[in-house]
Amino acid sequence: MRKDKLLMTPGPTMIPHKVRETMARQIIHHRTKEFERYFVKMNEGLKKVFQTQNPVLTLVSSGTGGMEAAVANAFSPGDKVLVVSTGVFGDRFVKITTRFGLDVKVINVPWGCGADPEEIKKFLDSPEGDGVKGVFVTHNETSTGVANDIKGIGEVLKGRDCLYIVDAISSLGGMEVKTDEWGIDMVIAGSQKALMLPPGLAFVSVSEKAWKAIEKSKLPKFYFDFLAYRKSLNDNTTPYTTAVSLVIAASEALDMILEEGLENIFARHRNLAEACRAAVKALGLELFADERYASDLITSIKAPEGIDIDQVRKIMNLQYDIMVTGGQQHLKGKIMRIGHMGYVDGFDLLKTITALELSLLKVGYKLELGTGVTAALKTLKM
Repeated sequence: MRKDKLLMTPGPTMIPHKVRETMARQIIHHRTKEFERYFVKMNEGLKKVFQTQNPVLTLVSSGTGGMEAAVANAFSPGDKVLVVSTGVFGDRFVKITTRFGLDVKVINVPWGCGADPEEIKKFLDSPEGDGVKGVFVTHNETSTGVANDIKGIGEVLKGRDCLYIVDAISSLGGMEVKTDEWGIDMVIAGSQKALMLPPGLAFVSVSEKAWKAIEKSKLPKFYFDFLAYRKSLNDNTTPYTTAVSLVIAASEALDMILEEGLENIFARHRNLAEACRAAVKALGLELFADERYASDLITSIKAPEGIDIDQVRKIMNLQYDIMVTGGQQHLKGKIMRIGHMGYVDGFDLLKTITALELSLLKVGYKLELGTGVTAALKTLKM
């Protein structure tokens, strides 16, 4: 008997039935009072999840669109910026800022490790760091399974004359992001990760400090012009046609998040990560990410010697209807990534570990069935 495929990936993630139902409703017009009510409700929920008093802008794009919009709106050609890269998505900030003609400095952190706030401080205090106008950091680096210390980095940047911009595309709603308290000027989030929505929306919170930079920015933009979005936000709408069904779905998903409670959600994800890592180690597998920096939302696993890890994923997907992802760039064929973010519980994780064990056996990996599942069960708080 085939069931819905279980997406245990870094995104897209599973969508609750209630949220899917809202998207099946008859479409409404985006220039009506009815739509405005949903839009206002969504924005109120977003501010609570972002933990900010600042406006949160809604863009019809992927998270990468939100990253590009943050760059295009807050800087001018030749501005010096620092990108802290811990993987594929840190490198994406390097590519975007370079494409827009900024003077880009990079701290490259070995993949599998997290950024050290003291190294960032050391760079900013050096002659090379003089005049930096923006610091870009990825919170949850899904390509490696690392979570960066955005609170500690915020402490290093406190009082400095530069913008602090965080890619929280996969972490917002799954891990703590205290936008205002930690002094983050722009936080970028995506709909299809921990927020339990389909792809299609990016959200960007903007501080007063960032608005001052935006008003002086000389980089070209039209569709992503934040000044236009701010003007429309004051009228409870968007400057252009938005994804109406996704906005309505977002209002429902945010209700579910706030009903469960942010602290409960963070604890659930933390426990899922602990259980997943316990299972992996019990099976004799090696984690890729340094556990000091391990994400609560994704677990990366090294391919065992002589085992085709992509074949393991293929079996999990085709025979057991559980989808996990492989490595990116130079990590292709070298790691497996299990996502446990958003609409996921302990039973989903246990099914995933069961499928992993069975699939490993089929490709010749020696293990005793139930070893990983037992370790996960002992760790899960269910």
